[in-house]
Amino acid sequence: MFNPGLKGVTAAETCLSQINGEKGELYYRDQSVHDLVGRYSFEEISYFFIKGRFPDSNELQSLKKVLIKERSLSSEIKKWIDHLVKKQSITAIIRSAVSFLDDSEDRWPIQTHEAYRLLAKLPTIVAYSYRKKMNLETVEPDHQLGHVENFLYMLFAERKTKEEVQALETYMILTAEHGMNASTFSGRVVTSTQSDIYSGITAAIGALKGPLHGGAPTGVLDYIDEVKQKSVEEVIKAKLANGEKVMGFGHRVYKATDPRAEALKAMLLIIEPKPNWIDFTLKTEKETFQWLSDLKPGRRLYANVEYYAASLMKAIGIPSELFTPIFCCSRIVGWTAHIIEQSRNNTIFRPEAKYMGNK
Repeated sequence: MFNPGLKGVTAAETCLSQINGEKGELYYRDQSVHDLVGRYSFEEISYFFIKGRFPDSNELQSLKKVLIKERSLSSEIKKWIDHLVKKQSITAIIRSAVSFLDDSEDRWPIQTHEAYRLLAKLPTIVAYSYRKKMNLETVEPDHQLGHVENFLYMLFAERKTKEEVQALETYMILTAEHGMNASTFSGRVVTSTQSDIYSGITAAIGALKGPLHGGAPTGVLDYIDEVKQKSVEEVIKAKLANGEKVMGFGHRVYKATDPRAEALKAMLLIIEPKPNWIDFTLKTEKETFQWLSDLKPGRRLYANVEYYAASLMKAIGIPSELFTPIFCCSRIVGWTAHIIEQSRNNTIFRPEAKYMGNK
């Protein structure tokens, strides 16, 4: 049987996440994301994915020490980024920088300390690259701050509010893992050859860089800006007539409300001072859902995670060119957990291709 894009084909067994698209449910291991957000830190969620259980207080402190130790970048990698920053996007720089981090022989099976190293360094790579690209003075990590708060500090050279840190941490937890998506599959395929974790993550970032996978949040802001100039009705009808997608609505997996979107929407409402455009964003969501329901009956095109991810990061002051790089900093958790899982029970991926003749 030929399944284009391997759609509907089960290619691996995993204990990391489960999605019930019909009911709009997402589980990390055996825990609903609704029970995790606001209860655990990003560091604890990372440990949970990689180790299979939540850390006790001593284990959590040990993890934090490791992440703090690994945050800083060497002078060599900074020089490499300086060379790339005028030529490449930040996502491309991350991909190249991860390759540069591989400083030893291939290791098999994959070790957890390598996952922590990548988890710690990616935010620093993003912040350093962004500030270099903007001709701003770079900011060294503050070892007194937690993982997410330090990330924001390195990006903006100032401490963000408790609510802003909480909002970004919520986003990063909710996007840490999401099943066998294209980038995760890419990482597992590379690892299945017994290659190293850095090669696997490089492949994953390369897959995420494609606009069909990692570019959706930016398109949401473009859609909202377009609606401001016209109306929801006019914009949607024009897009559907042209065969275009309405960015931020509908999901390949979820046929009910995306649970991540609901959690991010709640976070958006607690940010102070409240941006004056939030009410318009909420109104646009309701009107868009109604028009899509009328024009595409039976499709159930709810707001997805990208719709409120874009609005949340805009409220924090994060520019759109950082949306995909920040996604990398959260999804590195799922990527590394999948790569470790693959290496523990490995079979090389080797699908068949159907020959169609010389056309």
